[in-house]
Amino acid sequence: MPVTVKLDDLLYAKRMTLTELADRVDITLANLSILKTGKAKAIRFSTLEAICKVLECQPGDLLGFEEGDA
Repeated sequence: MPVTVKLDDLLYAKRMTLTELADRVDITLANLSILKTGKAKAIRFSTLEAICKVLECQPGDLLGFEEGDA
């Protein structure tokens, strides 16, 4: 998948669990887990904004792009 989600790295750097992030962002743990594993097909800008606010990062810190087959 060309678009990668680097949520694990950001959570590790902030010493935060996925459950804690889910509570702070007000998103279900299941949906956050789908995003973390790269299985999400889309993300709302409001969700992206909330995650970036809590993790004190930019969208580019959370998402990456790798050349290759989709």
